[in-house]
This record gives sequence, C-alpha cells and structure tokens, in this order.
Amino acid sequence: MKLNNIRLFVHNFDACFTFYKDTLGLECTWGHLGENYASFNIGLPSGLAIFSAELMSDAIPGYVVKKTKTSVDKMSIIIQVDNVDESYRSLQEKGVKFLNAPIDMQAWGIRVVHFRDPENNLIELFQELPPSS
Repeated sequence: MKLNNIRLFVHNFDACFTFYKDTLGLECTWGHLGENYASFNIGLPSGLAIFSAELMSDAIPGYVVKKTKTSVDKMSIIIQVDNVDESYRSLQEKGVKFLNAPIDMQAWGIRVVHFRDPENNLIELFQELPPSS
C-alpha cells in the first residue's frame, strides 16, 4: 500500500478551492473552480484533494452528509514551509486568521503556526529548527 492523497469532504467547494489555490498558493494539479473535485500538490503531486461532500452518497449507499463542528479535531493538515514567519505574514495579508503566532516547539524540533480553512480543518505550517549546538 502507498498513500495516494488526503481527501477532504467539503460543503463549500468554491471557497475551499480558492483558499487552497489562491490563498495558500498550492499548485492545482486537477480540477477547477465550480467543479466537485480538485487536487493540489503538497510535495506529492495530488496529495491533497477536496471533494463535494454531498457526492459521497453516490458512492456509498445510505451515506448521510452532516455539517458538524466538533470541539476535538480528528486530523490536521501539516505543510512544511521554508520560513514560518514569512508565510505567517504573507497569509495574514491575504486575510487568514491564525489561531496562534509562530512559536518554536523545541521538543519537536520545529517552528509552527496554526489556522483553519473555510471548512474549519486545522492546518499547521512548520519549518525545522536548526540543530542545537
């Protein structure tokens, strides 16, 4: 087995498409605004996909689409960047609302910042910290 992609079921396809393509600047490898499916290059050419949630009922009999917000996240999208602080400033200028300011997580060996996409999915940007001397 090998991972092909992470697919997010979304309720507002166009808002999510615009967010991942224009706001985050990910390369769209398949799909267009106004469609039902798109994939984006996240270091894996089609590693992140968005799909209109309502269409899952076509594939799985009895599938019920629920719009829910839980207090506990079940997953997070992790994206490595060259410079967390530059990405933070650039995305703030595009209107992204962050959950925290960039912070060094010494125990993890990374610098991180977090925000949510239009469907409330948690996203983490990180860069590796230089080795301690």
